[in-house]
Amino acid sequence: MSGGAYRNRLVTPRRILIPLLMMSAIGGLAGALLLLKTPARTFLQLIPCLMLAATLLFTFGKYLTRHFSGGLSRRMSDPAIVGAAAVELLVATYGGYFGGGIGIMNLALFSALGMTDIHAMNALKVALVTVINGIATLTFVVNGTVKWHQAMVMTIGAAAGGYLAAHYAQKIPPVYVRALVIVIGFGMTGYFFVKSFR
Repeated sequence: MSGGAYRNRLVTPRRILIPLLMMSAIGGLAGALLLLKTPARTFLQLIPCLMLAATLLFTFGKYLTRHFSGGLSRRMSDPAIVGAAAVELLVATYGGYFGGGIGIMNLALFSALGMTDIHAMNALKVALVTVINGIATLTFVVNGTVKWHQAMVMTIGAAAGGYLAAHYAQKIPPVYVRALVIVIGFGMTGYFFVKSFR
């Protein structure tokens, strides 16, 4: 639902958007299949480190990658697009497997590539995460692993919350939205670190 609120902010050129969407679909499927076939405990122990790395990259990415000042623009070279797609494949695989903090990870990727408009970043993030979650969900449905009563309640809440959050976030100055993302990122990192030691 947040995609509807951000529909006018999705300005990524198709030559970049399509490879990212394709890798999101492939990664979402791969992650879901990994979850169905492997024990989760070992992988889940990596989450705090992944979250910390993503949050740090989002926080400081624009200072580390000034040479990508154009962001995800039409001027972006083919090798850079291939690199971005490869990283998105890894992020999407993680997303299909677990998904906690996947939004922060995608925002970190966009920041590393030089994007600075937080609303445009959120619009692209929503598009990619929708594909990842959609493919993963379809995989779980086909395998008969979905608890439908709980899933319906969560879907309704997620749809309403996603739309409202996206709608009102666009009314807030970007610097505050960026700060909120950083706070949430470090908060989630701390939560997963504590949980991993239990």
